[in-house]
Amino acid sequence: MEVPFAMSNKGFSHLGLSTLDLDKTREFYENVMGFKAVRCDVIKVKEGGHIRHIFFDTGRDQLLAFMEANGVEGIPQEYDTSITRGLGVPPAFYHFAFEAGSEAALVQKREELIGRGVEVTGVVDHDWAKSIYFKDPNGLMLEYCCLTREFSQDDATMQDRFEVSGKDFVRGRIARNPQ
Repeated sequence: MEVPFAMSNKGFSHLGLSTLDLDKTREFYENVMGFKAVRCDVIKVKEGGHIRHIFFDTGRDQLLAFMEANGVEGIPQEYDTSITRGLGVPPAFYHFAFEAGSEAALVQKREELIGRGVEVTGVVDHDWAKSIYFKDPNGLMLEYCCLTREFSQDDATMQDRFEVSGKDFVRGRIARNPQ
């Protein structure tokens, strides 16, 4: 007997990440990505130190949050904020994709990022979507993406689709078909 899934799906509320430099992170997300800071907190820790916490509106009431700990016992002063390097996995394993809206907007986003000094891949055609990839100041892989067609039942079936170079994939060169 199949039990119906009663919880509604409305997307995510927010993703929480960490940074060692909240000022640099804020500069990037506000001035490069164009995300507005909507909530900024300093959280005092009773045992000493504090945590700065900021939420950015990425659109559709979905937020991206960063925390920066300063002088808090049990939290190291230095660590790898990119997630993937610390785990020893390719950058593509943990990445965050933002909706571009259209293919024209994707190309425009790429040009804007390049104009702001960000290293960006060419447009990658995934068959069902197109994307560009780049990194934030924390070493996190980011993506702008737009759907190029509706999903089909065939898309929901696990199957061989394409081949990539393992060496390139591990280095973060995930392009299958760059334009």
